[in-house]
Amino acid sequence: MNNKRLYAASFGHFAIDILNSSIAIILTAVAADFDLSVSQIGLAAMLYTFAASLTQPLFGILVDKLNGRWITGLGVLWTMTFYALAPFMPNYPALVTCLVIGALGSGAFHPAGMINATMAGGSYPTTATSIFFVLGQVGLAVGPVLTGVLIQRYGLAAMPYMALAMTPAVLYALAALRHPYAEEMPAAAPAVSASTVSAPAASAPVAPPAATGSAPGRTARSGLYVALAFVLLISLRSTTQQSFVTLLPRYFADQGYTPAMYGTMLSVLGLAGALGTFVGGYLGDRYNRRMVIFASMTLGALFSFLMLHADGWAYVVVALGGGLMMNIPHSVLIIMAQRLLPKRKGMIGGAVLGLMFASGAAMAGLGSWVADWVGLPAVLSAIALLPVGAGLCALLLPSTRGGASVAVDPVQEPAASAAD
Repeated sequence: MNNKRLYAASFGHFAIDILNSSIAIILTAVAADFDLSVSQIGLAAMLYTFAASLTQPLFGILVDKLNGRWITGLGVLWTMTFYALAPFMPNYPALVTCLVIGALGSGAFHPAGMINATMAGGSYPTTATSIFFVLGQVGLAVGPVLTGVLIQRYGLAAMPYMALAMTPAVLYALAALRHPYAEEMPAAAPAVSASTVSAPAASAPVAPPAATGSAPGRTARSGLYVALAFVLLISLRSTTQQSFVTLLPRYFADQGYTPAMYGTMLSVLGLAGALGTFVGGYLGDRYNRRMVIFASMTLGALFSFLMLHADGWAYVVVALGGGLMMNIPHSVLIIMAQRLLPKRKGMIGGAVLGLMFASGAAMAGLGSWVADWVGLPAVLSAIALLPVGAGLCALLLPSTRGGASVAVDPVQEPAASAAD
């Protein structure tokens, strides 16, 4: 495992997600100054997430061409720059425009950082990817509480200093990732000798022509169902996650909590998510992946619903449970997708991450608009139950078990070859 490359990508993920996770806190804090409704907060967060997510497949193509060079550090630097400029914007449209332009740096960073982490893992790509996402989740947890405390004390003037604090991550990434990554793959399985293959093949029964002819059609339909289930699983899970990140600050603010308080409450959820990402990588390498996703999504819906109706230590308990369960599938889904296009890991990884963020942001934006009509508590209560549907979609995925391998008998070399 290339620790230097992995740590540079992971540290950059920590830094950029501190900035990303503070956007909802910032929008909530300026709501009074700009007279923003819930739907306006949701719209701004949706536009930011769209810019950061829908561009990821395009940046992923560039990452594949450059073999991971430079883009990781430059992505963090770009987001830092526009984050620091945001407090100087005179009105709501200007603020949103500045943040959305800055979000492009996040769109560039994520596929670059992810592929560098995956390739740094060598024979342990799931573990390395989990570490990368864990550091990002820690950043998502630290961002809200740090932003809430600083804004409560210093206002938006604290944002440029937060941006400058991420400079070490930029310098480390530019130094450690200036060279292209090297493909590090597990050792190939021993080849099977011709005699081993030919004997069973000769005795194997030949399938009837009718059954053989219908197999491609069945395979295509099965593949379509699996793809649709995969996309729906990601969308339902992301809707709950993104809606909570976007709308919980306003939900808690309406109950009288200060920015520092609801920032801390959101950070509890984020820290649990970091643990869940790591646990998911461990479970995904050892157990039936679709059952891991099904169980975590079902329990995640329960904890998410309870989170809206708890306070004090009860909130801490259910938020820890909710964050843990909702993030268990994260790295598992990424690795499953990358296996489909092994030569385009950056592109497919960016596409999956883009789908996660974009679908969640779109539904969070829709939920914020509905909340202006029926109330935010009712909308969040309904959204909290969507992971049940994600869990059911997981049951339609192939029954795969991480770390499974096919046993192959050693090759018996002919005696004549030994003398050569």
